[in-house]
Amino acid sequence: MFEASRAATRGMVAAFVVCAEDWRRHDDAPVKVDLWLRTLRELSCALAALNIPLIILESRTPGRIGTVLLELADRAECDALFFNEEYEVDERARDESVTRKFESSSRCVRSFHDHVVFDPASIRTGEGRFYSVFTPFKRAFLARAETEGIRLLPPPKRQPEMVLAPTPVPERIEGFQTRIDPTPWPAGERHAIRRLEQFCERGIAGYKDGRDFPALDTTSRLSPYLNSGTLSPRQCIVAARGANQARLDDSHPGAPGPATWISEVIWREFYQHVLVGFPRVSMGRAFRPATDRIGWSDRLDHFESWCGGRTGVPVVDAAMRQLNTTGWMHNRLRMIAAMYLTKDLFIDWRLGERYFMQRLIDGDLGSNNGGWQWSASTGTDAAPYFRIFNPITQSRRFDPNGDFIRAWLPELRGVEGDAVHDPSVLPPLRRAALDYPQPLVDRDAVKERVIAAFKAIG
Repeated sequence: MFEASRAATRGMVAAFVVCAEDWRRHDDAPVKVDLWLRTLRELSCALAALNIPLIILESRTPGRIGTVLLELADRAECDALFFNEEYEVDERARDESVTRKFESSSRCVRSFHDHVVFDPASIRTGEGRFYSVFTPFKRAFLARAETEGIRLLPPPKRQPEMVLAPTPVPERIEGFQTRIDPTPWPAGERHAIRRLEQFCERGIAGYKDGRDFPALDTTSRLSPYLNSGTLSPRQCIVAARGANQARLDDSHPGAPGPATWISEVIWREFYQHVLVGFPRVSMGRAFRPATDRIGWSDRLDHFESWCGGRTGVPVVDAAMRQLNTTGWMHNRLRMIAAMYLTKDLFIDWRLGERYFMQRLIDGDLGSNNGGWQWSASTGTDAAPYFRIFNPITQSRRFDPNGDFIRAWLPELRGVEGDAVHDPSVLPPLRRAALDYPQPLVDRDAVKERVIAAFKAIG
């Protein structure tokens, strides 16, 4: 936006294309679309104050997006197109198509990397390959950040006049209505920046120690704003560096919290680079091709129980009910829920990946796919296939008093002590009185089945 406003000589327009078919194909969650619309309303007001109208366009199919943008360019007499790149296979194809249309009409096209800190094609191994392991990628990222710095852009420049009148932002899009309370996620750049500032002032110092405990409010909850483009990863890293004595690493005593959070932002960056370097992960394929031959369980009844938070494993069920009710899930719980589905129930990670995308307010293909493939042992930096989280152990460790479980499973609120993590230890009559299911599988048999399946693919 800033680059376009700086280059403009006769004014500019901002455009957002609504393509509901494309959103459905990509499993975008209604709660995420709702945040987009609320964000657009805030953005429209902010841009209007700079004489930049926000024009809402509609395209029936992804293939027509270039056409509707070109029609707007004709109407507004625009001679250039500026946009930020996206890295999924379909989005890259869309951007290439739009670029060709504009260039064929003798218009200038300029693209930028704002969804990431560095161009995904620009961080490579010594052999010129894309990184497939996080730790060396992180080292390369930090070295480049220290050498080149991370520059924040100023806001767009005010334009001399309004070229067109802004168009209203729809209140809702058919097929994407949601009943999830939007209150926890106020829209707009002002709210996103304030949340980042508050986290850096009050929360980031204790982030490393508290981030894995879902009953505590110790994470930043900034991922929806990064996903929607309201906040950039550059802003996040610069703010965290400011809370870390102007450093990006953990080289001083007060650094563990900020350095750990910076590492999490770099994980997000890494998965965006993976989308570009290994496009098969955008197409429903495993990062490790051999694992596409695994014969996953076809127990869809188990999958449906997992979706509804009725597996008989309290921490998993509480996590799924948090997701279904709020459109968000704590990161530690995402790992626990994903590994339970793929290892304990041995159900294809793609089903879980899609379910998360259909419900997450911060659903991002790179991060979501990367997390699911890590849990399933099919992806980059994958957990070895024989490493299987014990959800009961995870629950006892990260929700020691059962506060999170009781908050989301009302049927277990009366269960005292350690039994809240594993109701099967209760006396039979007490267990039978609970309106809560028995575990779907016998954990003693889980590891043997997983090891056998992975060994079978060589």
